Amino acid sequence: MVDRRKFKDTEVSLLGLGTMRLPCKTALKRENNPMIDYKKGQELVDLAYENGVNYFDTAYMYHVGKSEKFIGTALKKYPRDTYFLADKMPIWMCTKKSDVEKIFKKQLEKTGHDYFDFYLLHSLGKDNFEKCEKYGVYDFLLKMREEGKVKNIGFSFHGNLDDLHNIVAAHHWDFAQIQMNYLDWKNQDAEAQYNILTEAGIPVIVMEPVRGGQLADVSEEINDMFQKARPGKSAASWAMGFVASHSNVLTVLSGMNSVEQLNDNLATFTNFVPFSERELKICSNAEAMINKNDVIPCTGCDYCGDCPKGVKISSIFAVYNKIKTGEYTIPQGKEEYAKIDGNCDDCIACGKCANHCPQGIEIPTLLKDKVKVTLL
Repeated sequence: MVDRRKFKDTEVSLLGLGTMRLPCKTALKRENNPMIDYKKGQELVDLAYENGVNYFDTAYMYHVGKSEKFIGTALKKYPRDTYFLADKMPIWMCTKKSDVEKIFKKQLEKTGHDYFDFYLLHSLGKDNFEKCEKYGVYDFLLKMREEGKVKNIGFSFHGNLDDLHNIVAAHHWDFAQIQMNYLDWKNQDAEAQYNILTEAGIPVIVMEPVRGGQLADVSEEINDMFQKARPGKSAASWAMGFVASHSNVLTVLSGMNSVEQLNDNLATFTNFVPFSERELKICSNAEAMINKNDVIPCTGCDYCGDCPKGVKISSIFAVYNKIKTGEYTIPQGKEEYAKIDGNCDDCIACGKCANHCPQGIEIPTLLKDKVKVTLL
């Protein structure tokens, strides 16, 4: 059974199942794919539950709005007090205060549940948090907690350290969710974010522990280094183990879409032993080796997926990064790039994508100055 960590008067599984990248029936990129394969998805949920996973995470826009209904349906077969369901308020979709309650009610309806165990203000930075304050989202959630419709109130974070300090100080938070992995430990201030939350006594939930799959598919050089230190262990297990080795991490979310991925994560978090200083140093070495390749820090979340010109941004960045890490030669990369319908030439530099990017990537600039130069 997967390990669990103490949270208030209960325990949460160290591994959590994220539902942004579920198995799908069509080849369309998972994050933008509404065609969830319910049979395969149910198998994953069942296997996770049977092995002690009790934290299941969804959001309003995952799988083009279909994720909430899937996970709500998949969990209905189990006693409600044996698992935790987490959902999030997409504040950027609210144009007036009444939209907050409207969306929340819709989420309960879509999941078919009476309450959420964990509820987050989604993707907070300066602008999104100011909008939450303007529309009184936190106070609304306090009311929902009084009515038994929310158990714990938190937020997911994508901003700078000043933003995080302000958000932490503004309200009492039961938990917070940050992007944390050995690549972003320094690159995107994950270490500082973790420390701020830990010092404030706020448990941390980790998203993107393998950075959208990037840290599960490392270069041969990095994989050789991992294998020498821990023979037979996957690159993904190194990424998952790095974050779980920090004691204030409550659960590590993984967007698993296959039984193989789930079994690997279950093995990592069953009788888990935190990494030694030597193993943490190896993760640091891997981070340095990846950074020297000049990759673009895209996780493939596809929050930029509503490009008005249909540019397949994350797919383009994935090809570029595979060239930079040596997985593709430049000719191979160009061949893969040619298969993408919606390329750099279609970009009109409107900036809509950059405004939505949780990683703060200047997407139009990189498409023009890095990707296009490499692939065309």
